[in-house]
Amino acid sequence: MQTKTKRRGVVENGGDKGEELALASAIGNGEDLGSIIRQAFEVGKPESLLQQLKYFVKKKEIEIEDLCKVHYEEFIHAVDELRGVLVDADELKNGLANENYQLQQVGNSLLAKVEELLEAYAIKKNLTEAIHSSKICAQAMELCVKCNQHVINDSYYPALKTLDSIERDYLHRIPAKALQQMLEKKIPEIKSHIEKRVNKEFNEWLVKIRSTAKEIGQLAIGQASSARQREEELRGRQKQAEEQSRSGVRECVYALDTEDTEDADSVLKFDITPVYRAHHIQTCLGLQDQFRDYYYTNRQLQLNSDLQISSVQPFLESHQFFFAQIAGFFIVEDCVLRMAGGLISTPQVEVMWDTAVAKMSSILEDQFSRMQVASHLLLIKDYVSLLGVTLRRYGYQVGPLLDILDKNRDKYHELLLNECRKQINDVLANDKYEQMVMKKEYEYNMNVLAFHLQTSDIMPAFPYIAPFSATVPDCCRIVRSFIEDSVSYLSYGGHMDFYDVVKKYLDKLLIDVMNEALLKLINISTLGVSHAMQIAANMTVLERACDFFMQHAAQLCGIPMRLAERPHAALSARTVLKNSQDAAHEAMLRLVKSKVDEFMLLTDNINWNPDEVPQNGNEYLNEVVIYLETLVSTAQQILPLDALEKVGRGVLKHISDCLMVTLMRDNVKRFNINAIMGIDNDLRVLESFAEERFHSTGLSELHGATSLKDCLAEVRQLVNLLLSNQPENFMNPVIREKHYSALDYRKVAVISEKFRDAPERLFGSLGGRNLKQNPRKKSMETLVRRLKDFN
Repeated sequence: MQTKTKRRGVVENGGDKGEELALASAIGNGEDLGSIIRQAFEVGKPESLLQQLKYFVKKKEIEIEDLCKVHYEEFIHAVDELRGVLVDADELKNGLANENYQLQQVGNSLLAKVEELLEAYAIKKNLTEAIHSSKICAQAMELCVKCNQHVINDSYYPALKTLDSIERDYLHRIPAKALQQMLEKKIPEIKSHIEKRVNKEFNEWLVKIRSTAKEIGQLAIGQASSARQREEELRGRQKQAEEQSRSGVRECVYALDTEDTEDADSVLKFDITPVYRAHHIQTCLGLQDQFRDYYYTNRQLQLNSDLQISSVQPFLESHQFFFAQIAGFFIVEDCVLRMAGGLISTPQVEVMWDTAVAKMSSILEDQFSRMQVASHLLLIKDYVSLLGVTLRRYGYQVGPLLDILDKNRDKYHELLLNECRKQINDVLANDKYEQMVMKKEYEYNMNVLAFHLQTSDIMPAFPYIAPFSATVPDCCRIVRSFIEDSVSYLSYGGHMDFYDVVKKYLDKLLIDVMNEALLKLINISTLGVSHAMQIAANMTVLERACDFFMQHAAQLCGIPMRLAERPHAALSARTVLKNSQDAAHEAMLRLVKSKVDEFMLLTDNINWNPDEVPQNGNEYLNEVVIYLETLVSTAQQILPLDALEKVGRGVLKHISDCLMVTLMRDNVKRFNINAIMGIDNDLRVLESFAEERFHSTGLSELHGATSLKDCLAEVRQLVNLLLSNQPENFMNPVIREKHYSALDYRKVAVISEKFRDAPERLFGSLGGRNLKQNPRKKSMETLVRRLKDFN
């Protein structure tokens, strides 16, 4: 038990020893003892710490005492020296007091001088500050005067810059409170005044620019029209050069086009200074956002007002002013967008343009739906296309407007076709259907060369009788005008290659209008032969004029001639007109046959049992031959050879049929050989006429052509059969095929029963003469009998 206690004491003394060393080390190093003291209190041993501190103090006192004992002599010596120093110090003190007295005496006078100097310095400082303040006030007043002068001269931006300079550099430095307060009051008033003045000028500009927008638009569209005209003139010269090249003309004249082609911006001058200045001033005032909204709102209102069409004036009369106003509006907006420093943005301009396009499209659709005259649509279309060209130069998308024009092209052409139909009907109704007589060269150029209707490049002698009537050049002019109007509508639109469209409508005009009118005309019951022949001739010429129509359309559309002249590029109307010519020829042939029928009625006067062969031919023959000569002569002048051949063969075949019908009629009970020989003589005359005209008219030169007299084959073979010595050979197939192939045995049977070999006399032969039967008569009776058996 005691052993444990002793060990604890040793441990505690060892622990106290260590703490004393740590405390001594900390005090010696000058460290903070706060942590040691706080630790002693925390462990609850402040008494131990206090004892350690006392022990340390006592230890240090002992060290000091030991040190003093070691240096005692030196200490005594130092005290003695210190006493000597005190004596010297007293002497020095007395000397200093004397010097201080003297210094005070001298310093008093100097201090008075210093006070005077300081007072002078203060006065100088006050004067300097006064001068500086005066200068500041003077500079501020000079700026105020300068600002007033700028305001008087309407130089608002320099005035605002001057006010900003006053506010920034002088207002807080002005010492005069009254002046400062006055400026603080007046500066906002001046800014407000400037803002009002600028807004007033801008509002005046808004009113003025709206009134001048129409003139701006008209001038811009006029420039586009002039440019288009120059382009068309250049294209015309190119076409002329192309035609000269095609015709073999080697000489080409080149000329430099020196026409005035000023840029649009150099001519379209209008002042946007008020806008730029107003925007700049408002920006300087920090009101740019409000001003931009104000500008955009007012321009939208103006645009909405401009997009309202007049309810008093017809749109046809007011459309140019309407579109010119819109063009001027957006030309101004483009200028403001580019030059007004961000006053309006591109999206805002696009929104206004989209609004205008939608409204214009609606107006155009409504107005086009009401129009019934093609020229009115063309007039508006031309101006709209010029509007598109004008605004496209400023970057606006005009496609929707051109789409409206393209959408109404069918209606335009329907109206144009209706007008052409009326014109063609009037031409056909007023024509006398007589060959045109041209007495002067200019008439020939105007009516023939202008439409490539000439058959030779040699200028004819005048007066020149054309193979066509006035219908042809009149219809050609109508068609040419139609092509030009069609191209005018389709050009400068949304499509660059519109030749096929023009060609389609041209075919429609030629087929549905002109061809139908001609077909309707040739089917009129009151039509005469000469008129029908002239109409057929006209159709031939019009069919040939299709080449000119196609070439003219190709030239106006800018299509090379080599492309337009390709075989598959021909007009469909040409084939239709060709087929219609056949119908015209058939109608003409019907009329000719009808006229021939009138002459063939004279066959009723034929004596079918004459005692002698008629010497001068039958009565009908003279009329028929005279008519045929007139007919062929006229047809030769105006009809092509194929039509002439068709008419000639048709009428001769009809004459042959009429003679056959005449012989088969019931009123012709019987006829003798003298009557047949008279018919034979008639046929010889007709055959001679047919053969002569076959060669004189050039029909013999046609490929595969056979003689016209072959058309009389049936009646000729019948007459030959009746005049033959052995008519019964007709029943021989070989002979019939060789000599009588055109005859129908039924007709032969009917006619042969009426035939009498000899003329009947009032009294029979006396004395039993001629008791022997005529072999021809016997053969004829055999033929009749065999034909009856065959039937």
